[in-house]
Amino acid sequence: MVNTPERRIVETTMEARQAEPGPSVLKLLIASLGLAAVTLTVIWMFFFRA
Repeated sequence: MVNTPERRIVETTMEARQAEPGPSVLKLLIASLGLAAVTLTVIWMFFFRA
């Protein structure tokens, strides 16, 4: 990582891509998958169960 005189951080492509997705990404994926399953279950019960 190099600082320029304008105090901007310059990173190479490899340095910029080295971030790891944190646990918040996993929580978001689990929550969205659960919400999708609940939504599909409600739709299925409403339309296909008489």
